[in-house]
Amino acid sequence: MAGCLGYDEIMAIKGEIVRDAIGLDYERYATGALAFDYERLLADTGYDVDRAREVQERTAVGGTPLIELENITELARSVARPGKGARIFVKDEAKNPSGSFKDRRASLSVHEAKKRGYEGVAAATSGNFGAAVASQAAKAGLHCIVVQEAFDSQGIAQPEIAEKTRACEAYGAEVIRLSVGPELFYVLLRVLKETGYFNASLYTPYSIRGIETLGYELAQQVWERTGRFPDLVAVTHAGGGNVTGTARGLRQAGAVDSEVLAASVDLSGLHMASDHDFNRKSFTTGHTGFSKPFTTWPDRADVPRNAARPLRYIDRFVTVTQGEVFYMTQVLAELEGLERGPAGNTSLAAAFSIARELDEDRIVVVQETEYTGAGKHPIAQLNLAKQLGIQVTRGDPRGNRPGRAIVIPEHPSQVAVVDVDLDQLRRSYLRNAIESLPERAGLSDVDLAFLSEETRSSKTYVREVIDEIHGKTR
Repeated sequence: MAGCLGYDEIMAIKGEIVRDAIGLDYERYATGALAFDYERLLADTGYDVDRAREVQERTAVGGTPLIELENITELARSVARPGKGARIFVKDEAKNPSGSFKDRRASLSVHEAKKRGYEGVAAATSGNFGAAVASQAAKAGLHCIVVQEAFDSQGIAQPEIAEKTRACEAYGAEVIRLSVGPELFYVLLRVLKETGYFNASLYTPYSIRGIETLGYELAQQVWERTGRFPDLVAVTHAGGGNVTGTARGLRQAGAVDSEVLAASVDLSGLHMASDHDFNRKSFTTGHTGFSKPFTTWPDRADVPRNAARPLRYIDRFVTVTQGEVFYMTQVLAELEGLERGPAGNTSLAAAFSIARELDEDRIVVVQETEYTGAGKHPIAQLNLAKQLGIQVTRGDPRGNRPGRAIVIPEHPSQVAVVDVDLDQLRRSYLRNAIESLPERAGLSDVDLAFLSEETRSSKTYVREVIDEIHGKTR
């Protein structure tokens, strides 16, 4: 029986389990030793933007309002040089059924599961995606199991994660709560094997197709309001799906010149799989513990190939501190009357900083918000931080030290992004790609073209970096 299978037995058949749980043969899309046809994988889902919007409309997903943050724009201009301070808008994704843009990700997966005759869906997540899958499954009449990395070895759970447990259960889902560690993927595989449910992964092509509608809507709404496309779209960056789907949607709407800004909370020094560090991060997503690893090697996912490919779409990548995000969360509530969860305000903090650099006639769009609640409110997160011995103070946010000190700005002029070196990330990606090559496998022209697309660079650049890597490893 499947229930008797141990770790080694489950991992030995993980490819079979994943294939059965998604219904996609990923090997069909391999075109070289490394090369993979992601465009064909996405196309073969059968969903384009129009079809995805049609599916989402049936469950009240999407069609969320675009709100101009006039008061925050004025605040930005008050601390900017004369003539600077772009108009700031926000796409209020908290209006989706479960309160975040991840309803878009879940909608097509659940629809596909229903269409293919699966009895239920399963997902591994500690945050908003679990609630989104549970919500969509409830609407579709499907069973739902959420596998959640919930607490440390002392049984302490982040308030935000506990909030999501309650939300998933409210929608009728079964939640399997685990302590932090390596067993999350194993437990998900066991659930999929034992139940035969559909894997509603964050990283399937259905998930990415679902987010494309967000970028598409955003571009259309800005055009209708202003007669032009946004100059910059700020996207909270974690596993890469948010950036990938939004950027693709922008392009399909015609907003090909809109700059895509990826923003993450700086949690450098904290290890996401560390029992000690698990509750010290204050954010379950949208931080560098996800964004940098997934940018440099996306295929660290629960599917054979991740459909999220962030390096293909990011124009600029920045970080902000924990304290800056908490500060902008309060600014949004007090100046605009919008109480929204901190994780979604990562991109707001980045947008506020960058808007001060741009001319007043430029348009910056914060790509999403998320709902807030007792567990997702900043006070809950800051109280846990204090309980863990993390110092919480007001002052210069450059004094922020992940896991040790959260410094909340005293003045809006102190909110400032720090740029991440994209060239360094490209080099890390190429190093990981070379290390993943099967033994004795060489790189064909197809592989070089693929790596060029993956890193948004030339074949010459790819060859030079690979030669440099080989030189260092000899």
